[in-house]
Amino acid sequence: MAESVSSGATPSRDNAELYADSGVRFMRILNVVDGEILEDDMKHVTQAVHDGELKRSQLAAGDVLMTITGRVGSAAVVQESHLPANINQHIVRLRVNQNAVNPEYLSVWLNSPTGLALSNRPVSGGTRIALDYKAILAMRIPLPPLDEQRRLADAIADARAERKAKLAEADALLAGLDDFVLSELGIDPSQEDNRRVFAVRLGDIGGRFDVRHHAVKETLRSSFPVVSLGDLTSVEPAYGSSQRAVPRTSVTQPRYIRITDFGDDGIETGHEYVTLDAPERKHELELNDVLFARTGSVGKTYLHEDASEPAIFAGYCIRFRFDPAKVLPEFVYWWTKTDAYARWVNMIQRPSVQANINKEEFKRCPIPLPSLERQREIVASVRATRERARRLRGEAEAGWVAARAGFEVAVVG
Repeated sequence: MAESVSSGATPSRDNAELYADSGVRFMRILNVVDGEILEDDMKHVTQAVHDGELKRSQLAAGDVLMTITGRVGSAAVVQESHLPANINQHIVRLRVNQNAVNPEYLSVWLNSPTGLALSNRPVSGGTRIALDYKAILAMRIPLPPLDEQRRLADAIADARAERKAKLAEADALLAGLDDFVLSELGIDPSQEDNRRVFAVRLGDIGGRFDVRHHAVKETLRSSFPVVSLGDLTSVEPAYGSSQRAVPRTSVTQPRYIRITDFGDDGIETGHEYVTLDAPERKHELELNDVLFARTGSVGKTYLHEDASEPAIFAGYCIRFRFDPAKVLPEFVYWWTKTDAYARWVNMIQRPSVQANINKEEFKRCPIPLPSLERQREIVASVRATRERARRLRGEAEAGWVAARAGFEVAVVG
């Protein structure tokens, strides 16, 4: 079915004159994923390179692109909107006889679990696996009539569109939580204080005499009292454990929670937590403890909502245990997801090889404090939105898995 197979090349990276800011797209592995060509971080080459050094790998609408090194077998179809375009040496262009095979159907087949298994079976190479032309041309593909190919490809396209729509809706719900929390606290996220002179109480200076520091604090003015996190704790905030993480050898070992285990949007990412040989009781987490990242992803937070098994936390974290008579830990957690909190973190962290904030600085972090009843109302609304987003994501993935399974059943039984 292949009329021609070709891969591209990478023009000298040292010669900026070969590249352009727009025009001829230059596609790399990161641009070719499961059935899609991503425009994210798309590079461009000049028309002269496209017509010269890379002439043999120029793309046309209907070409099927397939990755052949590293992530082998990912495929997508070139559309008119992508042109003019070219590829590097890690991708092959399959130009097929469209009277025999529908390009979209071929792409779906290559991306299916069976198709990927077949394309990855003959790979060779040590440090970087690769697929050669001979292996590509020898791959076998079930071939229903063209009308059936189009129907199957269209069904996958519809399922992909539905999945993307649900994921986008979930992302929009979560993105809106920032504005919701700030509006409930009477804070305008767009407000800026451009004054260059401030009158500040001596106890509020905190060792900072730079205008920007106090300008950011002024934008946190709320319709509720603004207090410091340190005033709301029940015990002194603590640094985490510096013990070395090892694979779990016993179910009695605690989870070891690191910054990489913090979910970005309040929906945990399901990382497997590594564990330690010898837990330290002072580093054990209790239900509703809030962890703050003090280096690296400074200010990122984690709410310990699952106390079904013991857990301790890593040394790059600071644990805050809040007094439930003063503040709901979950309210604090959602406050740290707002743009206002992010401004404070960006303002307070010290620039160095690795940005950092110490315990005393986190204790001075400002937070608007409505009544406990109002906090519960805000948290309840956030929970409902969070659950709706989680449900949408679950539906998106379940529908996508079912559609792909249905494709394989239809094609190979």
